[in-house]
Amino acid sequence: SMSLCEHALSLFRGAVGTVRPAPMLKRAVKLQGDKCPQLLVKGWAFPVKRDLYLVGFGKAVLGMAAAAEEILGDHLVRGIISVPLGIQESLQRAGMQEMLLKPHSKIQVFEGAKNNLPDPEALKGAVAIQELAEGLTADDLLLVLISGGGSALLPAPIPPILLEEKEKLTKTLASQGAAIQELNIVRKTLSLLKGGGLARLAYPAQVVSLILSDVIGDPLDIIASGPTAASSHSVQDCLQILTKYNLLHNLPKSVETVLSGSPSKPAAPEDYAHVCNVVIGSNTLALDEAKRQAEGLGYATLVLSTAICGEVGHVATLYCQLIRLVCLGFAGLGEGPLGDEARGNLLQLAAELEIPGLNLAEFLRALRGLGLERPICILAGGETTVQLQGTGTGGRNQELALRVGLGLHRAQATEGSGPPGRCEIVFLSGGTDGQDGPTEAAGAFCSPELVDEALQEGLDVEAFLSNNDSYTFFSQFQGGHHLLVTGLTGTNVMDIQAILIRA
Repeated sequence: SMSLCEHALSLFRGAVGTVRPAPMLKRAVKLQGDKCPQLLVKGWAFPVKRDLYLVGFGKAVLGMAAAAEEILGDHLVRGIISVPLGIQESLQRAGMQEMLLKPHSKIQVFEGAKNNLPDPEALKGAVAIQELAEGLTADDLLLVLISGGGSALLPAPIPPILLEEKEKLTKTLASQGAAIQELNIVRKTLSLLKGGGLARLAYPAQVVSLILSDVIGDPLDIIASGPTAASSHSVQDCLQILTKYNLLHNLPKSVETVLSGSPSKPAAPEDYAHVCNVVIGSNTLALDEAKRQAEGLGYATLVLSTAICGEVGHVATLYCQLIRLVCLGFAGLGEGPLGDEARGNLLQLAAELEIPGLNLAEFLRALRGLGLERPICILAGGETTVQLQGTGTGGRNQELALRVGLGLHRAQATEGSGPPGRCEIVFLSGGTDGQDGPTEAAGAFCSPELVDEALQEGLDVEAFLSNNDSYTFFSQFQGGHHLLVTGLTGTNVMDIQAILIRA
């Protein structure tokens, strides 16, 4: 029989596989008919009256564009995409030919945004995309590919603002402690293409956007700063933020000019009647696939949330309490005082973490209803944060896995021989883009036994954690085979966690 570790790995790979660019596009998009061709997108039909164009920006867009060009064939007249610096070479080196454009592609590639910051190279790509959009007619169809990281790859300040001026203002705001949401509102207000700008420039052409979401809740106006979605913010919001951080009176002349000349109310919904935005890949879709596979392997499976966020230590505590509750259930103690205590702890932790849309009481009822005949799998996704204290190497997923392993080890130590009828437990956490921090691992999987063995070998797990050095721990221990190494995946829908428990 396969081990729990092998099952966890296979669920993670299945989840990522389903949001890889090629399978994702092929599920969502078809081109049919030769005489009067139609582009079919998730059940909507768009007639290709004259010319079909493509633009795209984001970390996963190269693979999306390669798949799109294959689907569109000769109907595609021309395309322009803006992708991260060095990505073509990285994919070439990794042998991922299917993510690269063919030699005689009609799609022009701009690489830019070094270190995920807007730069002159990204600006060139944005200007080319802007010019293509401005030249479209009512009979044209513009297909837009969007993924996370698209914001830095599409910088086009409204003239006369210069890129440096906009960057400097953003940096000043950040140094004053402005939240990312506030930074994005200011960026969007001063941008030609963000906040629905690209869609407005492409009018009257039909615009169809295919979106790969790397943001909790898949908000269209936030992913890559929403170039084809109506912005929910106005110039007033931008002015309020600049006032809040005392920046209103020493703005560059160009920024003053643009702000005073901008319309004060946001665009009306009818300004976007020519646009169709479709999320074709997300954390939710990835977890749905993992759930399908887990049930196929015989697990009773529940999805906790696709919006897990918060500090990694608190999230680890939440997972440890959840695992404890399941183990108590398997031991027939789920309804006693210990079970009640675990449930109380969970409800309090969930309230502190404020995970959007999580109804934990409902989840716990569903958990009670699973019965004890089958092993249990709990899936979750989102993006945690790490408060860096040390100088070690690792990432949020490896750190989360190690913290859960240590928490379970401690719980077993304090409960004497551990929960009665010891459960077998594996916890996995991984980034769907195949990268976790500055390491070649996507994440790691861990069990209480792993921590037991490490302590027996004299490794101080807590010292590794307080130095944020989870990668060194996993790579030193047992030949690194608890590291989750997938290589670049060419996609990104945040992180995935899987808890597998059998009695």
